[in-house]
Amino acid sequence: MRTVDVVVVGLGPGGEDAAGKLSEAGLDVVGIDAELVGGECPYWGCVPSKMMIRAANLLAEAGRIEEMAGHARVSADFAPVAKRIRDEATDSWDDKVAVDRLVGKGVTFVRGWARLEGGGKVSVRDELFEATKAIVLNPGTRAWAPPIDGLADTPYWTNRDAIETETVPKSLIVIGGGAIGLELGQVFLRFGSAVTTIEAAPRLLVLEEPESSELITKVLTDEGMTVHTGANITGVRHDAKGFTVAVEGVPDVVAERLLMATGRRPDLARLGVGAIGLDEEARSITVDDRMRAAERVWAIGDVTGVGAFTHISMYQAAIAVADILGRPGPSADYRGLPRVTFTDPEVGSVGLSEAEAREKGIKVAVGTTDVASSARGWIHKAGNAGLIKLIADIDRQVLVGATSAGPVGGEVLSMLTLAVHAEVPISTLRGMIYAYPTFHRAVEAALGALAEQMPAGPGPGA
Repeated sequence: MRTVDVVVVGLGPGGEDAAGKLSEAGLDVVGIDAELVGGECPYWGCVPSKMMIRAANLLAEAGRIEEMAGHARVSADFAPVAKRIRDEATDSWDDKVAVDRLVGKGVTFVRGWARLEGGGKVSVRDELFEATKAIVLNPGTRAWAPPIDGLADTPYWTNRDAIETETVPKSLIVIGGGAIGLELGQVFLRFGSAVTTIEAAPRLLVLEEPESSELITKVLTDEGMTVHTGANITGVRHDAKGFTVAVEGVPDVVAERLLMATGRRPDLARLGVGAIGLDEEARSITVDDRMRAAERVWAIGDVTGVGAFTHISMYQAAIAVADILGRPGPSADYRGLPRVTFTDPEVGSVGLSEAEAREKGIKVAVGTTDVASSARGWIHKAGNAGLIKLIADIDRQVLVGATSAGPVGGEVLSMLTLAVHAEVPISTLRGMIYAYPTFHRAVEAALGALAEQMPAGPGPGA
């Protein structure tokens, strides 16, 4: 057994950052991961998927030339996309650079599956480490598939298979109408696949506003995607012809490939959290506002259940590091938590939805505007679908949530994230100067619609 100050389990973005900073602060740190240092994001998630999306969006933009700028002949070729993913994003799924970066900060790296043993001890293979100061848990999550009859016996894709493919299937079934399923589904659609998306919920992007679901459904179906919502899948089978998915009330759906995009879950039993008094069957690890999960144990990232985003993992890592080092720092505050679905158009949101705000008993006012009706939307013309939706607390006269969907919806979201997080008075937002003609100027129009429902006067804090 080796005694150290800190053991970090899981070296995704937050875990790697925490391990490096704790080591640079003078602590003896061991970082453990059975897979690639850097985690899902750089190898199978955020980075390579956005490379695919960037390429697919270029094809779509080229297809819009006929409407506005002349004539163009475009032929899709996935080979440059697959090559760029291997050359520029993943190093062909080799993490040597990331390991060297981590070790260069003084961290001892151990490759293997870690298991908690209680009493500050962590085992990996035939090694045992005792952390005298802290254990940081950042185990991440893995793609999860529901128990659909016949599914487990088929060679279905997860997001990793979709990212690693070097060829585009002639046809593709996507089960799951959330962010991952829609992003990858639209990519393959634009590269020539016949894509069918099947979602059990009554609408796509069920976590977003209904207006966003309606918008993205229309865009995708107009591009040629077949969409089934409220679907009850009764079985999946695979043979030499491909996949067949049986759905109640519709003809069997047949395609060459099947992508399961039905969510992600941690494996807390394999991690052995029972040894520190936590529930191994839980979907997440409960932490306080300083990321403490148990005595001398902190948890960060996807496993906390706050949001499966790199920016959350990094945010939580900074809080945990400060707490472990005994330094002053902010407590976790998620009221301005942003997320973006990188479809075309992008769908960004922050804070509470209208339904969530009403469920909390907030006296709500709503302001919306159509991006296409803004000056920039009118100029942009082709591919200008989008909306701004603002959710206000009438009593406090601040925004508690917002949606920004459009050609650069995720970028326009930044000002709305600041407004929600900092609780900027609506009167202050209305008194700002918005550059013309920009997409973010549509926020001003939504604020105008919101003001019609607000009481007179500047409001508290103005």
